[in-house]
Amino acid sequence: MNSTALLHSISEIAHAVSNHHANLLVGEPQDFAQCTDVLPTELPKKPFAIEMQGVFIGCKMLGFVDLDAQCIMQAWEKQCIRSGLFEVTRWPSIASDFGMSAYPRENAFAPCPQHLGLYVVLPNANWVARMAKAGVPTIQLRYKSEDKVAIAKEVSAAVEAVQGTNALLFINDHWEEAIAKGAYGVHLGQEDIQDAPLEKIRAAGLRLGISTHGYAEMLLADRHSPSYMALGAVFPTTLKRMATAPQGMERLKRYVQLMHHYPLVAIGGIDLDRLPAVVQTGVGSVAVVRAITEAANPEDTASLDRKSTRLNSSHSSVSRMPSSA
Repeated sequence: MNSTALLHSISEIAHAVSNHHANLLVGEPQDFAQCTDVLPTELPKKPFAIEMQGVFIGCKMLGFVDLDAQCIMQAWEKQCIRSGLFEVTRWPSIASDFGMSAYPRENAFAPCPQHLGLYVVLPNANWVARMAKAGVPTIQLRYKSEDKVAIAKEVSAAVEAVQGTNALLFINDHWEEAIAKGAYGVHLGQEDIQDAPLEKIRAAGLRLGISTHGYAEMLLADRHSPSYMALGAVFPTTLKRMATAPQGMERLKRYVQLMHHYPLVAIGGIDLDRLPAVVQTGVGSVAVVRAITEAANPEDTASLDRKSTRLNSSHSSVSRMPSSA
């Protein structure tokens, strides 16, 4: 096949992928010419090399970043090899095609409930105390400070505040203080898992949650076998500067389908109006911040959210990973 015919074949496949899966588009549509400047660093081998180049470019046309497009392409190739044919309509969704290994795993963190329920992210221990008493099932303390003494004091107060309630408390970033004060778990971002001593956190028996923003980050998080994954940002958010565009509801559905064996938390820009639709994607938990902290009556709002969206957790039932991914 000459270069012109090859490019035409790749273009046809790329357009077929982007058209059939148009509901996964994020941002403005990209045309074929805009997406051919960067090819995957590792091209698939025959017999599906042409198809997979089309898949890679088609994913870029849908707004997937290069690393995510490559993850999708590699999974699609494994799907093709397993079935013996390329199907443009069949988006990859099997964990083993994405290179995820089966459970049980030696490096797995302690499990947490499959359904963490309403997950409220709060700025200080006073807020933690209020929401724990209001019956919020899962709470994250996101206390921003460079003062180690102040951090230790705030984490200690937050841990004490949930005693005698059913609330599970995760500490954002401050893993040393979380271990020292006996918190239920730690939540880390992608940039934090590179430096944090994950083995020390695991050995202490703390649960671990990791934020993810697309396929590449989900697969990186999976290598550490966390207790749960946070998926987002689903919608635009001003609380944190994001390196990636909002993922949207349709992509969230795909992520839930792929990562269903983990407890999952939807994050990013989720307000009261959007919350019921997010729950319908199948996530077992939804994280909110301003929907609670800026509410006229936060306690009543938290109670209403749980009842109206069925976001009551099942803390008595921990997650059970499948024996095969």
